[in-house]
Amino acid sequence: MKMVIAIVRPEAVDEVKQSLYDAQIHKMTVTNVKGCGQQKGYAESYRGTITHVNLLNKVRFEIVVNEEFVKPTVDAIITSARTGKIGDGKIFVLPVEQCYRIRTGEEGHNAIG
Repeated sequence: MKMVIAIVRPEAVDEVKQSLYDAQIHKMTVTNVKGCGQQKGYAESYRGTITHVNLLNKVRFEIVVNEEFVKPTVDAIITSARTGKIGDGKIFVLPVEQCYRIRTGEEGHNAIG
């Protein structure tokens, strides 16, 4: 079992979600987050005062999948979120030791579904 964490641009959310559905990945958690990376933010002027904005709005997808779904999940995210510009995001794949479904008490691979 693996957890795929993807940080993407907010404008890519609908495309990423549809791409995941098309890849038969239907279970995910999506959170609005702020962060910065290579993009480093930007400067804007508000009422004559220059403000440096270095924490940009991003969206975080958390998806736990069985081993055979890792590559299709990553490929779906990359295909739908890539613009070729700085700030497209990152994907992290982490091991998951155990999973439990609260409703049924199922464990491990069966609990992921």
